[in-house]
Amino acid sequence: MMLAFLAACTAALTQQPARRLAPAAIPVHYSEGTVHGFLELRTATDSLLAHGDLLQVPGDSGIDSKLIFHFADSSVFEEAVSFTQHGVFTLQTYHLVQSGPAFAEDLEVALSRSGQYVVTTKSHKDGRQNRYTGALDLPPDVYNGMIITIAKNLSPRASATVHVVAFTPKPFVIELDIVPAGSQRMLLGRHTETAVRYAPKPKLGVVLRFFAQLKGQSPPDSHVWIITDGLPAFVRSEGPLYSGPVWRIDLTSPSWPKLK
Repeated sequence: MMLAFLAACTAALTQQPARRLAPAAIPVHYSEGTVHGFLELRTATDSLLAHGDLLQVPGDSGIDSKLIFHFADSSVFEEAVSFTQHGVFTLQTYHLVQSGPAFAEDLEVALSRSGQYVVTTKSHKDGRQNRYTGALDLPPDVYNGMIITIAKNLSPRASATVHVVAFTPKPFVIELDIVPAGSQRMLLGRHTETAVRYAPKPKLGVVLRFFAQLKGQSPPDSHVWIITDGLPAFVRSEGPLYSGPVWRIDLTSPSWPKLK
């Protein structure tokens, strides 16, 4: 499962729990496989914005995963990531597209394991386009678009520190603490489940934190809920998709037409 907003977060440095894993590739405890999930995207006030699909297919070279949302105003959000899971999770390629009036500007990002990147933007105000290319020195634990997969492979009381590439739109690598922040019980009929709420918290240096606050770009907190009883399962996320307002992703199912 993928969440692009984690790559763009610029929150302040926070205190960490006693148990933590140093930055390193995250071990595979639960292998990913074929998935077709149905999702809803809603505002913080519960208004429906878009329906979406999570499509995940294993292949000879790894896992290909794609998250797509189609908005009523023809806006599109599409995030694709390919990764391997040979002992540890390793990102291979990352591709992000957001376009349409639901977003402040059109954006397309391509990133490879080698560190090569291409970023293109288009302003909705004046149509101005910008293109950025180059290469980054990527650590082995860069997990753009994979934060939910990583959270599913943590024990309920453990935190971890990994890396993501933030595109602002020029890219830079930041550390991201994935911190358990409590639990919540929910009902499935009469059956109860417990979800652990993880709070991904980017770590910035003093200078970057100052400029983020100066520009008003420090986003609200983000959260990911994972059921940890038995096999782990994603149930909800909340925060900016990439940049912008707080939106919520929930699981859903197709509705059947009413019989006449």
